[in-house]
Amino acid sequence: MAVPPRSRKPPLKIVGDEAPPQPRVLMTVKAAAEAGDRRRLLAALRTRIATDIDNANTPPRDLAALSRRLLEIAREIEALDAETKADDIGDAAATPDEEWASS
Repeated sequence: MAVPPRSRKPPLKIVGDEAPPQPRVLMTVKAAAEAGDRRRLLAALRTRIATDIDNANTPPRDLAALSRRLLEIAREIEALDAETKADDIGDAAATPDEEWASS
C-alpha cells in the first residue's frame, strides 16, 4: 500500500529586525468613499462585486453586468497604478539637463 506524500511546510525564517507583515485591512465601500481615496474606493468596489459574483444566491441575470463592471474596475485600478508609476518616470524625464562645459 502506497503512503501519500506529506505536505511540505515552508522553511523557517530567522527573524531579525524586520517587522511582521501587516494584515490587509479590507475597507467597506462606505468607509472607502468617506476616506476620499479613489484607489481604495475602487478596490472596495472590486471586492464587493467579486463577493456578489461568487455568491450562489446572486441571480444569474445579474452576473453579466456584475462581471462587466468588475473588469472595468480592474482596468481603472491598473490605469491608476500605471499612472502612479509613470509619474516617477515623468519627474525624472522633466529634470533639466545641466550645462556642459567643453574644455
